[in-house]
Amino acid sequence: MSDTEPGPELVNAMNARGFDSALGLRVTEATADRVVGEWAVVPSLHQAAGLLHGGVHCAVVESLASTGAWVWLRSRGVEGGVVGVSNSTDFLRPVGEGTLRAEATPVHRGRTQQLWQVVVTDDRARTVARGQVRLQNLPPTGSRRSAGEAGDC
Repeated sequence: MSDTEPGPELVNAMNARGFDSALGLRVTEATADRVVGEWAVVPSLHQAAGLLHGGVHCAVVESLASTGAWVWLRSRGVEGGVVGVSNSTDFLRPVGEGTLRAEATPVHRGRTQQLWQVVVTDDRARTVARGQVRLQNLPPTGSRRSAGEAGDC
């Protein structure tokens, strides 16, 4: 980890204020090239049939990809942020209990966008879900254009 990479402690402290905390997601590694997180499959994350809700997979995929993209920007000295543009998550194996682990790695990192893939595995190292997230790199807050300027979508 470089001096400009925030690391898992800072990421977890920031995430404690939001949705990741409700999921029980804990980041164990956060570098510019890889983010790893884990969480327990508990009844509050189940759908009606007693299996992990697919939305949890989508949320974890989004969170870890976003974290990786943000850490990468920070490692390059960029003070901007990132936002998800698209999230495509495949559910491969049902899970009702245990601890899941997800690993996010970059596919492409460019000036304006990034693409990250995330693989979710169970306690037996079987892939249970996989996804990818395209993210938009944002400039620092003070340099953003106001809404309605030419080029806004």
